[in-house]
Amino acid sequence: MTLLACLDRLLDEGIIKPQETFFLDLGCADGRVNIFFSNLVKLSVGIELDEWTFEEYGPLRSELEGTLKAEGLLDLPANTFLFHGDSTDEVVHEEIRGETGVPFQEFDLFYTYLVMHEEFAELIAEKGKRGAIFMVYGFQKILPRYKGFHLLDHISPMEGILALYQKK
Repeated sequence: MTLLACLDRLLDEGIIKPQETFFLDLGCADGRVNIFFSNLVKLSVGIELDEWTFEEYGPLRSELEGTLKAEGLLDLPANTFLFHGDSTDEVVHEEIRGETGVPFQEFDLFYTYLVMHEEFAELIAEKGKRGAIFMVYGFQKILPRYKGFHLLDHISPMEGILALYQKK
């Protein structure tokens, strides 16, 4: 619900460009954030390290698709891809490129919860494109700084919990 509350601002600020943005969740768990963004972005990709968490995606997606169908609502788009592995591993990045056609360097929007945010910032600073946005969920009053990024302080923390950084 918090991300939903941020949606208008993310769109107004041009952080998400409908049907253009490539979104990568660096710790996607069961994929719910990927599904949430899938209707807005061109491509929604997630990576999850924990196999038991990753395995929850299929049943949850099937349940959601059944509910949407039963209610006569739109189907989920086919632009969501989840991968099991380490988000910092080049092999996983190559799997993503192979299956989606999009290399790590072309993603516009990266997302994570607090876990490994510093490591992910280093990865994006090294491999991400200039102007890419790194969203970190879970910050409130103390917002860290990352080398190679500037804090979008005019909108962070969005809804008191989502910090946004732009790669220099």
